[in-house]
Amino acid sequence: MHLICDGLDLCDAVLKVSKAISNKTPNPILEGIKLSAEDGNLTLSATDGELAIEKKIKADIMAEGETIVPGKFFSEFLKKLTNERIELVLNEKNQLKIKYTDSQGEIACYNTLEYPGFKKIESEEYFAIKKCDFKNLINKSIFAVAIDDSRPILKGCLLEVEQNQIKSVALDGYRLALVKKPLVSTNVNISVIVPAKSLSEISKLLEDNEDVVNIYIQKNMLMIDLCDTKVTTKLLEGDFLNYKQIISNNYETNVTINKAQFEDALERASLLSKIGQNNLVKFEIKEKNLSLTSNSEIGNIKENVNIVLRGNDLTIAFNARYFMECLRVNNDEFVKLSFNSSSNPCIVTPHENDEFLYLILPVRMIN
Repeated sequence: MHLICDGLDLCDAVLKVSKAISNKTPNPILEGIKLSAEDGNLTLSATDGELAIEKKIKADIMAEGETIVPGKFFSEFLKKLTNERIELVLNEKNQLKIKYTDSQGEIACYNTLEYPGFKKIESEEYFAIKKCDFKNLINKSIFAVAIDDSRPILKGCLLEVEQNQIKSVALDGYRLALVKKPLVSTNVNISVIVPAKSLSEISKLLEDNEDVVNIYIQKNMLMIDLCDTKVTTKLLEGDFLNYKQIISNNYETNVTINKAQFEDALERASLLSKIGQNNLVKFEIKEKNLSLTSNSEIGNIKENVNIVLRGNDLTIAFNARYFMECLRVNNDEFVKLSFNSSSNPCIVTPHENDEFLYLILPVRMIN
């Protein structure tokens, strides 16, 4: 293998694919990045066995070939060479020479025969969505996935594609996030569970614009095609929880509140609850006021926010972090809070549409 490429292009590609490198693995080759030179392109790819990222860049190819380089070292080394034209030469000892200006480095490479292949998706089943919508869908739901290993199926988001709409659902046993976005087109109605780690990396690669991206699905695999970059992930297998049965359609207490004022008040009220390590904030809803109170050994805080109330007064308590995380990812001017009792969950929705729904379980108050 012998080629010359732009240092900035190479560094950018290495940074992208290195997100799929396995950091904790008994198989050292999964810490590597595969380089393949052919047809005027250098293709870089990495996988941890669950997630695979592939990126193509233009290159002057003098001799085609492929090798596996140690990913972490290669990435750190190239960070200092972004302004250079870089020459890569693989010798007969499976060592990669990196030539730049009047200097050079040399890396011992892995045997390509030991590198695990990642199945290519050839399915024609797909859905198409604006990049900004898919990025938004992920970011507004992914924070609610479970992070412990007790229920592995909840470490992913349920994506439901139906009638030119996609839903993303995430839950961890304490709260639920449901977000909807329109599709540009689709030829499939399907439900799949995508690992949160994979969705997080996809979101980072998506530009926040209205360009359309295609996502392909094949059995237990999903692939997103970003022109010169492809991300492929295995899907989680199993049955997701029946989230629809825990969402009520009728509520006895309905509150409309300014989102920014609510968020700021909640941030201040939770300062003491963090010190107390329970993160509990009490909500007292009465007439035109929502009172937020928290207590700890060093004092207490009481915040008042104006509201529009329809229905019954209510006193209820929550882990403030769950509220703040769903408020941070939304820019709506007003949100609606819906309740039934002090022991039933709260539903957070937009004031004017049904783009998202967050369900948050209350915390039992000790009198």
